Amino acid sequence: MVTLLVILSITIFLFIWGKFPPDVVALISLLALFLAGLLNMEEALSGFSNPTVIMIAALFIIGEGLSRTGWTALAGQRFVSWAGKSVPKLLVIVTLGASLLSGFVSNTGTVAALLPVTVSAAWNAGTLPSKLLMPVAFGSNTGGLLTLTGTPPNIIASNTLVENNLAGFSFFEFSLIGLPLLVISILYFRYVGYRLLPKHKTKNRPVDIDAEMHKWIESYSIGDNLYRLRIRSMSPLINTKIGDWNFEEEHQVAIMRLKRRHPSPLQQRVPLFVELPGPETEMRYHDIITVKGEPEAVDRFALKFSLGVIPTPAEKDTLKNELINQEVGMAEMLITPKSVFVGRVINLGQYLRKSGVQLLAASRLNRPLKGKIKIEAGDAFIIRGPWENIEALKSLYENVVISGSPEAMSKNVATLNIRSYIALGTLILMIVLLVFKVLPGAIAALLCAGIMMLMRCVPISKAYKGISWTSVVMIAAMIPMGLALQKTGVAQMAATGLVDSLGSLHPTALLAGIFLLTTGFSQTINNSATAVLMAPIALMAANSLGVSPKPYLITVAISASTAFLTPVGTTTNAMVLAAGGYNFLDYVRVGGPLLLLFFIATVLLVPLIWNF
Repeated sequence: MVTLLVILSITIFLFIWGKFPPDVVALISLLALFLAGLLNMEEALSGFSNPTVIMIAALFIIGEGLSRTGWTALAGQRFVSWAGKSVPKLLVIVTLGASLLSGFVSNTGTVAALLPVTVSAAWNAGTLPSKLLMPVAFGSNTGGLLTLTGTPPNIIASNTLVENNLAGFSFFEFSLIGLPLLVISILYFRYVGYRLLPKHKTKNRPVDIDAEMHKWIESYSIGDNLYRLRIRSMSPLINTKIGDWNFEEEHQVAIMRLKRRHPSPLQQRVPLFVELPGPETEMRYHDIITVKGEPEAVDRFALKFSLGVIPTPAEKDTLKNELINQEVGMAEMLITPKSVFVGRVINLGQYLRKSGVQLLAASRLNRPLKGKIKIEAGDAFIIRGPWENIEALKSLYENVVISGSPEAMSKNVATLNIRSYIALGTLILMIVLLVFKVLPGAIAALLCAGIMMLMRCVPISKAYKGISWTSVVMIAAMIPMGLALQKTGVAQMAATGLVDSLGSLHPTALLAGIFLLTTGFSQTINNSATAVLMAPIALMAANSLGVSPKPYLITVAISASTAFLTPVGTTTNAMVLAAGGYNFLDYVRVGGPLLLLFFIATVLLVPLIWNF
């Protein structure tokens, strides 16, 4: 027992010190428990097979899928538009959103989905992620108290009653206390917590794709030689393939995009965009093709092939939407003196056959180039193509520099496509499976993560990169600590002593003691394990006093979800640790006052709602 307390104390000290990464500290703690003989190998490694850990990893993949298909960028834009430039208003929006969603989805699922949204919204609103991510984590914990299935301690508390032939809690009965606590959380962060939240600079700033695109459009005069042409009924292009014609060499015109407007059998025009038309792309009557070329060349091209000219809007946002989406992106490429491109003569608009990207525009000495050019060292190009092709360009061609991060830019495109709706449908499927308990949580999350990968909402090669392995390893390595506390009897001894000392006093005093002990355990022990430990003790205490056990069991559920003082108290706290750049003391500074408010509210309100 003494050995366990020493290991626990050193672990907490290392977390507070912050010298080592939290996952390393957790692994050191795990090894110490095993080497001290407190746990056998199976117990020490049990965290890595724990369904919660597996579920968290799968939820990160689902969150990555939502990010890559435009939903997080779109939600971030909506958050900012609703909040305007008011960071406190944005804080209220993300806290409320996390709370309401976690009432129906697991807390970890909520944070995994909202984490990239919140990071993007924070930077776009001119603040730091550390000012918003902790409220999201705490808000999700609070929101779990809105419904019976919101968090495992609620179910454990209700099942304890049922197993003892008592009426359990109804689905929305928890909201009687959950809603007041949610209001307290929002008011706290709006007026007090915001001032206590740290300002930690992190390197997870998303690319401002709008500003970047607008800069390129202006600097490279991208819109100057971009035209939209409609294929008329007499055009020889109808029912031919682009590869049948040598547009670039013979006509100095490159086809950028094709919008299918050919009437369907029902005479309804169904738009279909071909973002990167290739040699096999067939052209049909009434198609609209976006082309790039000099005005004289485009005029000759339109006249020869009986094409109608459609005005092309010059607005930057319109041009941006014409050029990029979830599938196709843009980047800036710089040519170094040793590049194989030096000395090559190219027409702007032509494709690099090896990589499948298009040379959209060029600049030399900060002056746009047009038409056919001979490439020199130092030239800069705007390239356009599939995001993965742009990302792979550096490995195909040596001595070229891709400016910026195509990987980051692709996640900040707010337009939606078919994969976007598949990703949203997958999220809804996961919610349904969890709410109605069709499958165990870990299996439901793994199934939906698999759908995300199979439907290419997130490429398989990128799925594992989307997982925060620091959080996953830390949680898996800390689960055995809770097991050791229970196995050695430390937790049971502390609980029994508290009940004996307060049982003879007023029932409210015992309720306060159960809250404090439960929340104390929840700072280092998994909230489910804490609830399992405390629920029967609370029931026995109520029976010995001859009072209703409901107030005590609801208190166990509430206090098990108040792990606001440590980054390891709940998985949600751990998930925002790295993204917000937080340290151990940040949780104490921000979570301490909120925990005190929850304690006061619980002691005052629970006896009024559930009579002794």
